[in-house]
Amino acid sequence: VENGKAQAANFPFCTIEPNIGIVGVPDPRLDVLSQLSKSQRTVPASMEFVDIAGLVKGASQGEGLGNKFLSHIREVDSIVQIERRMERLKKSKPKDSQTKVKEASEMAALQQIHGALMSGKPARSVTLTDYENEAVMHLCLLTMKPVIYVANVAESDLVDPTSNSHVKDLVEVASSFKSEVVTISAQVEAELTELQPEERSEFLKSLGINEGGLGSLIRATYNLLGMRTYFTSGEKETKAWTILAGMTAPQAAGVIHSDFEKGFIRAET
Repeated sequence: VENGKAQAANFPFCTIEPNIGIVGVPDPRLDVLSQLSKSQRTVPASMEFVDIAGLVKGASQGEGLGNKFLSHIREVDSIVQIERRMERLKKSKPKDSQTKVKEASEMAALQQIHGALMSGKPARSVTLTDYENEAVMHLCLLTMKPVIYVANVAESDLVDPTSNSHVKDLVEVASSFKSEVVTISAQVEAELTELQPEERSEFLKSLGINEGGLGSLIRATYNLLGMRTYFTSGEKETKAWTILAGMTAPQAAGVIHSDFEKGFIRAET
C-alpha cells in the first residue's frame, strides 16, 4: 500500500510477523488548497494498514499460527479481506457483566448475533442499539468488525469490473453482509510501484482508468471507519485533520489542540 517491498508469494505463512504500512489518504481537495495558499508543506490524513497472515482451518485448535493470528487481528478497527472464501466465526464465551442492565443488554445482543451466525451471516449484519454494541464490545467478535472485500481481477476487468461474473456475485454477497467491494489488479499495482508519479498517471490512462485500486481502497477504508476530514491552510502548511463522523465543530477544533475546544467561539458555513 505504501510502495513497500513486503514479501508476497502463493504459499502458506509467507507472512508471519505483520507488515505495517502508514499511508496518506488521497484527497484532491488538499492539493487544491495547498496550491491556493502556496503552502511550503502539505500534510495528508494518514492511516495504518497491517498485513496479517491468513487464517487457516483449525486455527482455534492451534493449527497454523493459531492464537498468534487472533492476537494480531484483535486490535484492528476494520478488516480488509482479499476474496477467497468466508471464514466461520470461532465463538468465545461472554464474560460476566457487572450490572443486571448490562447483562440484559448483552444477552439481548448475543441472542440476535447467535441467530445471525447460525444462519451463516456475520455479527455485523445485526442491527444493535448503541448500548447493546457497547455491551458486547469486549468479546472482540471478528465478524462484528466492519469489512471491505477486495476483488483481485485481471487487468482487462478494471474498466468494467462487474462484467466479471465472479465480481458481480461478490458484490451481491458483500451487500447482504452490509459490506463494500473494492476492485484492484495486484499485478497492475505491483507495476505501479516501479514507476515515478508522473509515469503512473500515463500508465493508468493507457488502461482506461483514472486511479489505481489502492487509492480507492484507502479512501473506502477511511470512510468505513467513520472518519472525516477537514483542512487548515496557510503559507506555511496545508494539513488534513481526521475527525469522526458526528463530531461537533468544537470537538473537531479540539483535535488540533484541547484549548481550541475549550475556548471555541463559533463556526460559520
